Amino acid sequence: MRSLGSVQHKIPCVFLTEVKEEPSRKRDCQQFQVIATETLNPVALEADIHGAVATEKIDGTCCYVTLYNGRPHLWARLDRRPNKQAEKRFKKHQHQHRSCRGFSWDVEEDFKIVPEAWIPALRVQHLNGHPVPDEHGHIPGWVPVQKDNKQYCWHGSVLDPEGGAVLVLRPGGDEDEEELEVSAVPLADQMERTLELIGTNVNGNPYGLGSKKQPLHLLVSHGSFGVRNPPPVDFHQISSWLREGPGGRVEGLVWHCSDGTLIKVHRHHLGLRWPDGGASLGERPVVVRRFSRLQDIHFDS
Repeated sequence: MRSLGSVQHKIPCVFLTEVKEEPSRKRDCQQFQVIATETLNPVALEADIHGAVATEKIDGTCCYVTLYNGRPHLWARLDRRPNKQAEKRFKKHQHQHRSCRGFSWDVEEDFKIVPEAWIPALRVQHLNGHPVPDEHGHIPGWVPVQKDNKQYCWHGSVLDPEGGAVLVLRPGGDEDEEELEVSAVPLADQMERTLELIGTNVNGNPYGLGSKKQPLHLLVSHGSFGVRNPPPVDFHQISSWLREGPGGRVEGLVWHCSDGTLIKVHRHHLGLRWPDGGASLGERPVVVRRFSRLQDIHFDS
């Protein structure tokens, strides 16, 4: 399946959501959780969600391939977040109004400093030349992955030593629809795409990749894993499919609409655990191919 939409902003839930005053199942430090109602989000309806392509939501950390110093380069996701004083005001507003909307930011003063090479994500809005935070108080953006930055060492592990190619997990041959393929793919072939970094040291490793002694990390292009026979866009049918469906052992679904809009649902939106048993992606057969030389295959130790 070809790569579809690029993730350059916070993706809205397919259903309208509400805040529930109980500890979040997704974030340990969050004392509330956002849950889905049964009402379809008007944004989804406007984008013709019923005609969209359903894909598996991959549980990792977002990356982006674009130019840096004139060459294709892998960038890591880094949201610009509020400083402590601004975050305190924002949380107070959020608690009082049970909503993030309506809060006023001072973009020049309220946010933490980011690296000089940081760039805002493509769909971030701007006001008076400054990127504007989304309704959650974040400014999505990217920083280039550098070899000497230990914070992004697992991003660097998917790059070849010269930085010209990356390890990508994608659907395999046509004969076996379940088969996956790990390939070394030129960075230039991934230009302007967003991908998900998954593996041993990312988000608790729900796919069971590698081990502590031999960690393994791979990139997955967004939209590359389509869902066969997806459930209708209905609260109860999606919930049932995620609990009991043959392909339901996934983090969630992302719909790629014909106008470029992306719409998602996460298991946590529906009150379902993740991971809940083995993730189906981690149990599929895989082949490793397309290295130019045998000595190009490296394992972390």
